[in-house]
Amino acid sequence: MKKTLFLILAAAFSLSLLSQNKLLTIQDAVAKGRTTLAPKRLQNLTFIKGSDKFSYVDNNIVKVGDNNTGKVNDFVTMYEINKILKAEKRDSLKQIIILDWKNEKQFYFLSGILELIYDGSTKKVLDDDRKQNDKSLTAYDELNNDTYAFVKDDNNLYISVKGVETQITKDGSYTLVYGKTVHREEFGIEKGTFWSPTGNFLAFYRMDQSDVTDYPIIDWSKYPAENKNIKYPMAGGKSHYVTLGIYDMKTGKTLYVKTEGDKEQYLTNIQWSPIEKNIYIAVLNRGQNHMKLNEYDVASGNFVRTVIEEKDEKYTEPLTPMLFVKNEKQFIWISRRDGYRHAYLYNIDGTLIKQLTKGKWEIKTTDAFDESYSRLFFHANEQGPANQDFYSVNTKTGEMIKLTSGSGFHTATLDAKGNYFIGNYTSCYIPREYSIVNTKNKKSISIFKAENPIKDYKLGRWSLFTIQNTEGTDLYCRLFKPVDFDSTKKYPVIVYLYNGPHSQMVTNSWLAGGELWYQYMTQKGFIIFTVDGRGTSYRGKDFEQATFRQLGTKEMEDQLKGVDYLKTLPYVDGNRLGVFGWSFGGFMSTSLMTRSPGVYKVGVAGGPVIDWSYYEIMYGERYMDMPQENKEGYEKNNLLNYVDKLKGKLLMIHGTQDPVVVWQHTMKYLKKATDKGIQLDYYVYPGHEHNVIGKDRPHLMEKICNYFIDNL
Repeated sequence: MKKTLFLILAAAFSLSLLSQNKLLTIQDAVAKGRTTLAPKRLQNLTFIKGSDKFSYVDNNIVKVGDNNTGKVNDFVTMYEINKILKAEKRDSLKQIIILDWKNEKQFYFLSGILELIYDGSTKKVLDDDRKQNDKSLTAYDELNNDTYAFVKDDNNLYISVKGVETQITKDGSYTLVYGKTVHREEFGIEKGTFWSPTGNFLAFYRMDQSDVTDYPIIDWSKYPAENKNIKYPMAGGKSHYVTLGIYDMKTGKTLYVKTEGDKEQYLTNIQWSPIEKNIYIAVLNRGQNHMKLNEYDVASGNFVRTVIEEKDEKYTEPLTPMLFVKNEKQFIWISRRDGYRHAYLYNIDGTLIKQLTKGKWEIKTTDAFDESYSRLFFHANEQGPANQDFYSVNTKTGEMIKLTSGSGFHTATLDAKGNYFIGNYTSCYIPREYSIVNTKNKKSISIFKAENPIKDYKLGRWSLFTIQNTEGTDLYCRLFKPVDFDSTKKYPVIVYLYNGPHSQMVTNSWLAGGELWYQYMTQKGFIIFTVDGRGTSYRGKDFEQATFRQLGTKEMEDQLKGVDYLKTLPYVDGNRLGVFGWSFGGFMSTSLMTRSPGVYKVGVAGGPVIDWSYYEIMYGERYMDMPQENKEGYEKNNLLNYVDKLKGKLLMIHGTQDPVVVWQHTMKYLKKATDKGIQLDYYVYPGHEHNVIGKDRPHLMEKICNYFIDNL
């Protein structure tokens, strides 16, 4: 049964359907859908270091505002900067791109490929003092303005202090990589170097890939074509061996933390103790069902103790490092131990003090503490799975305060002291609003409201609502109706989906989280529908883990409940249903076309996983275990086993240099289709990796849209 969340368009949604007469082209819908036809963003919106001010760029004017009053003044214009650059015979700017503020009067900006400094006091342009103009650097981690760590093309780690460069490692190579991300950027890993709080030490990853199989990626633009191998650890195969080094800035010596155990274990969520005596690592076994938060001595690298452990019969996934509360005596750990992602306060000896947050909702990101460490700030969906708000929780009393207002999707950027945040608010029918909010009294000052960027176009109406699956659980959906909708007519439907882990497509944000090409298709007389089924994020552990060891099966059940709902609508043509998705969504499209043949008339699968045994260890084994351990699950969800069940039209698309879902997936599918005498359509994008982006994106979406127009 449908439970409507939004029955009518909000009064503030300034669309006059009668006045709309412009039609979207697919080029405009795709190329401009995230730029000029998207709700306007304030560029480079940030707080200024060492001040109670914020800044942004608007129409190539740097504007500076006061946190308390919200009053905004012009700081400098592009014309003024270009006048200085011209006098110094430097290249002129086409737009101002602020990289960072050095202080209240100086900011770093980009000039071509060079980084420069504008000084508002002297009205001069200065040379870069961070030495970031070396484009051979493949990783970069700044401690302060004159000290930073970086990795070069040789995969060795270097440190620069006041322009003096020191090489930390000597044996970096294709198989031995220093200072970069490891474990294929799972477990919340975003970088490979970790400065200690005062900069006395630098911790860094060392990744030995010598046991990992080489995988060929062909560059077809070369004459002749050229192979470039990558290391790709496939499920059930050999993984890489990661250790953590610590470089002492005073002695110039390096030691390695003694993380004894299985060499294929995962080292995640690195955190320094505030006084740099110890370092903490979440050590996760390859089976990903047993995590130990371990403490190590910095001076010797020796193991000290296990602070806390977490086990799960399916999997545990540490994503956030421990957060120290002012001193070394207490810390906060984010865990799903009660079924939802919440904050727990511990003593450093591992004794639980209290659970700080609780309820059937999830913390989505933790941001920072205030200056006194009495409040932790975080984003969460306590107001409903499709919503997001910004909160604080008192680390002593456990009092939680919602800091944002208005039903919808809020993103906040906190200042260094935790006194203010920049709020970015949107909802299903509100394009975007920015405000400055005081975290103590919740006083909010609006600084910008975006206009509806598509108000002049003929659009289909959209809605956000829920249906229930076979278990009675709410599933969040969105639906776009055709332009000039007539309830007495029957319309074809395109189901656009992903439905994989770490995803949420349906949100209470502009266009319900949808894209502008949907509206191009509503102009062509199509309904566009999406449902987030089991396996997707922010609905609790049981909802996500329902797909464990059987990726694809429960997801299909929920997608088919979406089909059941669609067929209850009198204006839906149940014989003209299409399905489209990319990556996990491509896997789902192919699954639905062949494991539930005849439900959908047309399908498009982009970059699809076909056989999970050909996917990477870190992600694949979390949800499916090893192929050797889960033969039935891998076999049941191997789409090669269903090729001959295909009914209808199926288009597969892949980037030829995809390092994520390797091209071999679709190649194997095409071979099996040929062996079985099954006809399907296929297109490749030379030079593209896991998705088709840039100038070729409109070509991709035109091909997909035309496939549905021609066949559905």
